[in-house]
Amino acid sequence: MVYIPVLLTIWIAIPAFTILVSYFSTDIIDGVCVPYGVYSSVAEEKALALLLFFVGYLLPLMLMIFCYSRIVYILRNKVNVVLIIEKFSTNCKTDILTF
Repeated sequence: MVYIPVLLTIWIAIPAFTILVSYFSTDIIDGVCVPYGVYSSVAEEKALALLLFFVGYLLPLMLMIFCYSRIVYILRNKVNVVLIIEKFSTNCKTDILTF
C-alpha cells in the first residue's frame, strides 16, 4: 500500500517533534522542573501551541478522515460490483428456468 510509508512517517515524526519541543521548553527553576514553561517570548509560546495542536490533533484527524473515506469508497465500489453481478446472474437463472 502507498499509504503505509506516510502513516509510519507521521507516527514517527509527531512523537519526535513533541519530544524536541518539550526538551527545549523545559527548565529547572529553583530546583523544580518546569515542563513546557520556558519560552523566549509569548509569540514563540503561541506559535508552538498552534503547531502542536496542528501536528498532534488536526493532522492525524485529517489523515483518519482521508483513510476512512477511502475505505468507504472502496467498499462501496465492491458492493456495487457484487450487486451488478448478482442482478445479472439472477436474470440468467430465471431465463434458463423459463425455457
